Amino acid sequence: MPEVSVVIPTLGSHDRLSRVIDGYANQDASAESFEVIVVMDVAEPDPERVRAVAADRSCGVRVLTGPLPGASANRNAGIEAATAPILLLTDNDTIPTPQLISEHLRWHQRYPQPEVGVLGHVRWASEIRVTSFMHWLDHGIQFDFPSIDGTEAGWGRFYSSNSSVKRAFADQVGGFDEGTLPYGYEDLDFGYRASKLGFRLLYNRRAEVEHLREMDLSFWRERVVRLAHAERAFVEKHPEIPAYFFGKFSEVANLPPARGRGRALIRWIPRSFPWLGERAWNSADLYYRQALAPGFLDAWRALESSGQAAKPYLRDPARSGD
Repeated sequence: MPEVSVVIPTLGSHDRLSRVIDGYANQDASAESFEVIVVMDVAEPDPERVRAVAADRSCGVRVLTGPLPGASANRNAGIEAATAPILLLTDNDTIPTPQLISEHLRWHQRYPQPEVGVLGHVRWASEIRVTSFMHWLDHGIQFDFPSIDGTEAGWGRFYSSNSSVKRAFADQVGGFDEGTLPYGYEDLDFGYRASKLGFRLLYNRRAEVEHLREMDLSFWRERVVRLAHAERAFVEKHPEIPAYFFGKFSEVANLPPARGRGRALIRWIPRSFPWLGERAWNSADLYYRQALAPGFLDAWRALESSGQAAKPYLRDPARSGD
C-alpha cells in the first residue's frame, strides 16, 4: 500500500503533464511508496492523449475523470480514489524535483499529528527566463514564500500546487468546495476551513517543484478577471476575511501613473538592500499593481452593480490556448 497519493487535476497542457509525470518516475523514493492520480476535467479536449501520456510509467499512474467541471471537483475525485494516508496536491505544470515525495513523507513522519500539513516550495523551472514581473509575482501575488519566517506557513499559504495533508484530516475538513469555488481560491477556502479545526501548515523548503509556465502582463491581465470573481465568491462565503486583491488594487488605482523605473533591478536587488532596494521594489510594485488594477476592479464592480452572487470561472481564461 502506498504511503503518499499524488493528486493532479488536469485540463489540456499535455506536454507539460508528460514532463510532470516524468518527474514522478524519477523520484528518490521507491515506486511502491506513492501513487499518482491524474484527474481529467470533464471538459478535457483529448482524453486519449492524457491516457497515452500516463501509460507505461515506472511509477503507478491512474487516470480518472472528474464528475463536474473545475479543479475542486477534480481534486475531490482524486482524494476519494486515493489509497494512501497522505495526500500530495499539485498541478499539471509543476515538475517534481527528485526528493519531492521523500521530503513530504519525511516531514509527515516527523509530525504525525493529524492536523499538520506540509507546504513545499514552488520555483520557476530552470529552463524558463525569469523576468522582473515573474519575480514580482513571487512576492505576495501568485505566491508568498519569501515572507515565511521559519517553518510556520499559516493557512493562507495553503497552495494546492505543492501541499500535502493527511487523508483523514482532509475528510474532516470536507474536501474542496465544488459549487461556490470550482476554480480559484478553492485552496485558500480549504485552508481557512481547516484552520478552524486546528490546521498547522509547515514549510519544507526542500520539498520542491518547478513551475513550467512563463507569464507576462498580458497573461495576468486576463487572469485578474477570473481572480476578481473568485475573490468575491470567497469573501461572500467568508465575510470576516478582508478582500486581499481588492485592497491591493484599490489603493493604487487613483494614484498618478507609475513609471516603474526600478523594475529591472528587483531581480538582482532585495528589498532589504540599503536605500536602493526599497526604492526599486516600491517602484516596481506600484507599476505592476497599476497595470493589473483596471481589469480586476472593472470585473469586481460589474459584479457589485449586478447585485448577483459571484460565479467563479470553471478554469483560468488566461490558459485558453493550452
